[in-house]
Amino acid sequence: MRSVRMRILATLLVLAAVGVGGWKLLPSQGNKNKTITVGTTDAVTSLDPAGAYDAGSWALFSNVFQSLLTFDPDGVTPIPDAAKSCKFTDTGLKTYQCVLRDGITFPSGRAMTAEDVKYSFDRVKKINSDVGPASLLSTLDSVAVDGNDKVTFNLSTPDATFPFKVATGAGAIVDRNKYPADALRTGAGADGSGPYTLTSYTKDRQATLEPNTSYKGALSSTGRPIELRYYGDSNQLNSAWKAKQIDVATHTLPPGVLSGLSASDPNQRVTESDSAETRNLYLNTRESSPLHDVRVRRAMAWLINREQLAATVYDGTVDPLYSLIPTGLTGHSTSFFDDYPRPSTDKAKALLEQAGVTLPVHFTYGYGKGRGAGAEEAAELKKQLEAGGLFKVDVKGYEWTDFQKRWATGKLDSYAVGWIADYPDPDTFGSPLVGTGSSMSTGYSNKIVDQLIAHSQQFADRSKVAQDFRTLQADVAADVPLLPLWQRKDYVVSTEDVGGGQYLSDGTGVFRLWRLDWI
Repeated sequence: MRSVRMRILATLLVLAAVGVGGWKLLPSQGNKNKTITVGTTDAVTSLDPAGAYDAGSWALFSNVFQSLLTFDPDGVTPIPDAAKSCKFTDTGLKTYQCVLRDGITFPSGRAMTAEDVKYSFDRVKKINSDVGPASLLSTLDSVAVDGNDKVTFNLSTPDATFPFKVATGAGAIVDRNKYPADALRTGAGADGSGPYTLTSYTKDRQATLEPNTSYKGALSSTGRPIELRYYGDSNQLNSAWKAKQIDVATHTLPPGVLSGLSASDPNQRVTESDSAETRNLYLNTRESSPLHDVRVRRAMAWLINREQLAATVYDGTVDPLYSLIPTGLTGHSTSFFDDYPRPSTDKAKALLEQAGVTLPVHFTYGYGKGRGAGAEEAAELKKQLEAGGLFKVDVKGYEWTDFQKRWATGKLDSYAVGWIADYPDPDTFGSPLVGTGSSMSTGYSNKIVDQLIAHSQQFADRSKVAQDFRTLQADVAADVPLLPLWQRKDYVVSTEDVGGGQYLSDGTGVFRLWRLDWI
């Protein structure tokens, strides 16, 4: 699901072709109202913010809906958007208050009020969708309103990261007259107050976005008309790009295409940047799972060859990852390398014999179809795990929504999922992935891990949480509820007459379609 890119040490490959001044946007007046077409393989789970917690849905949400807060490009601190101001009103980090910006309206013309904000947060928690973002609001106890413009969030425990969570898709504000309080809205419509209005939507095919002329928020202006086109897999996206059917391609072209991108091509602009997007193999730890015994999971950890996976499947467009938290974020470590430094069939076999399990250990492996090189990755990991005759892996790909529901209900023994950080903080790799009741639904629960997550949330100065997360990652490496696989580089490719691609995505979780413009 999700599906964010971090600190972005941006390598703007195109600069060599267009010159340093090439990124300065000088839009042609003739192109002012011309639609920019953006292609992606990211899928949208739901148009209702209460029913989606994935990159494709949140990319759309960040353009159609407003949250009280948002992020500047590469920013690490949330800034007001639908809010005029927000702050903790106590020293204990348990009471957070926001004052709404004046004059915000929904597509119906009705003014947004504090009641809409309360309604939006309350329904996320009440609906508690299996594939929704309710887990992000685990520390939210209640929401109160004072007049039309003041909202107070009462937290059950201190949570310095709450403003970050408010700035995500979990904090998207909906029109309370258009969304039921206790069920997800159906249909192909969305009513938000963001920089764009969704004028048409066909699931798995396209979304048409028109600039919202009534928008009031953090942006000084909205962008060009946008058509998002959704493709079933990377090869389809690449075919559309080569056929010039789209102006921008992102998330994700095939690895072989990405590795061959060149700044010397005068017909395209390329942005390559570091990111905090990771991919893990999640392991079902429930008693009913063949992977319940920690020794079986540790045996798997001894068989994974990340360097080979990165080289053979991804052509070097990803970096091997040995920890829960990626490089570039506070608290990053190499806990899995420390515990399992190199593949060893002998060490894996000894653990399985110690566990007294019948060999080979038979389990299922699921992945989402069309999500990058998922099928090729699954084949490589199956090969690595089965090489010594210790495991027998049944691999199957599923349509994205079906895949989400299967892992959420514990129907898969293992499943590979990419994770794009919700916000630029290590906390987004804590509770959502390994905390009790996590959105990854592995059945994993560790009191010490939960305590470390809760302790880290007490520090407004995020530089003070590094040791908590290093300790947490050591525990995760010992328990192996997941196996980190890789950390991706981020690529955006556009035609030579479209600029702003370098701002499209970063470590803040916001997909800035309004930054795309004609040159």
